[in-house]
Amino acid sequence: MEFTAEQIAGILKGDILGDLSAKVSGLSKIEEGVPGSLSFLANPKYEEYIYQTQSTICIVNKTFEPNKDLPSNLTLIKVDDAHACFAKLLEVYSQMTKKAAQIEPHVQVHETAKLGANLYIGSFTYISAGAEVGDETAIYPNVYIGENVKIGKNCTLHPGVKVYQNCVIGDDCVLHAGVVIGADGFGFVPDENGVFSKVPQIGNVIIEDRVEIGSNSTIDRATLGSTFIRKGVKLDNLVHIAHNVDIGENSAFAAQVGVAGSTKIGKSVMVGGQAGISGHITIADQTKIVAQSGIPGNVKKADTLMGSPGIPMEDFKKSYFGFRKLPYILTKLQELDKKLNSLTKE
Repeated sequence: MEFTAEQIAGILKGDILGDLSAKVSGLSKIEEGVPGSLSFLANPKYEEYIYQTQSTICIVNKTFEPNKDLPSNLTLIKVDDAHACFAKLLEVYSQMTKKAAQIEPHVQVHETAKLGANLYIGSFTYISAGAEVGDETAIYPNVYIGENVKIGKNCTLHPGVKVYQNCVIGDDCVLHAGVVIGADGFGFVPDENGVFSKVPQIGNVIIEDRVEIGSNSTIDRATLGSTFIRKGVKLDNLVHIAHNVDIGENSAFAAQVGVAGSTKIGKSVMVGGQAGISGHITIADQTKIVAQSGIPGNVKKADTLMGSPGIPMEDFKKSYFGFRKLPYILTKLQELDKKLNSLTKE
């Protein structure tokens, strides 16, 4: 699939410096550019590569001014925000390469299920009784959709996704390979002998619009009611969200984050990789949690938290500086103790 500089500039509303008819058929990083590819330059640290790249077209910010000669075959497209525009192009390309509508062999769809228009459903997918799938959705092979599940329009469920009964997925959602939606929450009660009995988990998971969930992440169903993933939430790979958690709009979690049950997380919260958040607490809107931090209690106002237990990042840095000095301080204390003992004996 080929695009000309003129077509790309039209999509991005950019200005062309060079050959309007220059054609590209692929994308590449600017440092790895090859003839016929499109690259972008947003970070000044990579500017050196634009003077030697073999890419045919490069998207740059309007503020970019070369300080030496550019390759003779390079066409520039100047835009307000090169990074955002390149991301927009990737989205356009992704939509254009989307799977063609079809139902492949060996798909099983229950007679009471309702399927929308223009669906792609891959082989060995099972769609249970009462399930509903919206228009333009792509369901890759080996996906399981449980009873009474509702999936919105223009969603993508990658291979091996499992959606348990009664769960709801909104429009424009992406679930990557191996995601499990609606497995039982971790509900067990010990008796007087310490033997655990299972507490039935009879709620569901509700995922709102424009949510993306990374590979092998799990969202547990509620004990009662619903576990909520609100609009625009982005979850990385291997994230675990426990029963009855509520994650606010446009929050983003990096890989291996774990959130314990019944925690309420505000809007636009950002959580770094491997952070752990305790159960039955509330996290304020726009809170930022640094990777590998542990949050054991409520966060009442927005802050950047670091450490375990998490404290404001600037406080943590000061504390860490003191912690690093502890060996020196202990040595000095031992020296002072010896001198004090010597003086006491004298």
